[in-house]
Amino acid sequence: MNKFMDWLQNVLMPPLAKAGNNKYLVSIRNGLVLTLPAVISGSIFLIIANIPIPAWTNFMKPYMDAMGVAVNGSFGIISLLAAIGIGYELAKALELDAINGAGLSTMVFIVASFNSKYTLDTANFASSGLFTAIVCSFISVLILNLFVKKNWVIKLPNGVPAAVSQSFVSLIPGFLVLLLFWGLRVPLHFDINLFVQSIFHPLLFAMNSLPGIMFYTLLVSVLWVAGIHGDMTLEGISDPIFLQFLTANGIAYAHHQAIPYLTSSGFSSLFVNVGGTGATIMLVFWMLSSKSKAYRELGKVAFPGALFEINEPVIFGFPIVMNPITLIPFIVIPQILTVLTYILMSVHLVRPAVMMVPWTMPPIIGPLMATGWDWRAGVWSAIELVIAGAIYYPFFKVAEKQMVAQEASEA
Repeated sequence: MNKFMDWLQNVLMPPLAKAGNNKYLVSIRNGLVLTLPAVISGSIFLIIANIPIPAWTNFMKPYMDAMGVAVNGSFGIISLLAAIGIGYELAKALELDAINGAGLSTMVFIVASFNSKYTLDTANFASSGLFTAIVCSFISVLILNLFVKKNWVIKLPNGVPAAVSQSFVSLIPGFLVLLLFWGLRVPLHFDINLFVQSIFHPLLFAMNSLPGIMFYTLLVSVLWVAGIHGDMTLEGISDPIFLQFLTANGIAYAHHQAIPYLTSSGFSSLFVNVGGTGATIMLVFWMLSSKSKAYRELGKVAFPGALFEINEPVIFGFPIVMNPITLIPFIVIPQILTVLTYILMSVHLVRPAVMMVPWTMPPIIGPLMATGWDWRAGVWSAIELVIAGAIYYPFFKVAEKQMVAQEASEA
């Protein structure tokens, strides 16, 4: 066990921690925050329009098309908002004018969204263009960064207002990046969006598969065990994928079509990390009635947060980090919940997540809302709590016995 812990700390963790702090991945993670108000707002309209009460359903039927305007106007511009947000965040990370970065990345993304008939295809503004938005943001801001660092820009006199001066700084790189993407799309008839989608298609396929989501879940758990925030570290890679899945699911659900993706945003946060990563809410539950005074007090402190998926107090206070006793259940429970949830969704016993709800939603309530009021999701969430509690119990009793002996010795 000591060798395994040493391997985690000295071999596996350093490159993963470095990747988690990479400015490009961080800019994706922070830039996608701009999309959350739109996705959550659109989800609220979906939730309201699809409350599973017959009288309400009949009442809403004449207004479904009107409600669809809000859904399409929010879910349908996710990639456009991502281009703005990522361009802004990356420019800020590179110490450039953030507004210029957002403007250039948005312009380039729109150019890439024209079809072969030179008509703007707004379908690319939805989830299908999300990776295109990332690529366009990176290229445009990196070109801007090159010109600014090399001082190949137009500089106005000091008396000119800063906003005007900064806009001229981006004039030359802005023209060149526009020329580049226009040249690819128009004279060369190169479909930028289709090309980017074809590159990332294998990754999308993998993350919607059982082995792919199991590996992602394992990586999150192992990072936490080593003391690194696993979810946040991988957000720059995973969020664009899961968000694309969710928006596609939401649009399909709004149009009463088959739900295409199982592992959309909410699969991990609501069904796997029930009560926090590692389903630690049930460890907190056992702590509340512990024979150990220290564990009882920690349980009282940690329970309110665990109820809303916040489990740092128990991860670092119990602790979970670098603790051989809790390492096994903390890693095994998410794997079991991942497999069982994936199977239940694949055989249509539980609806996949189709709406964005805050990850801080309590167990049972969060899955119920995210799946469009699928009561089976709420029941399954309750069963997950029982499974997690049963697995944690023997390991907790071992830790409790050690803690009680330590307290007696100190007394």
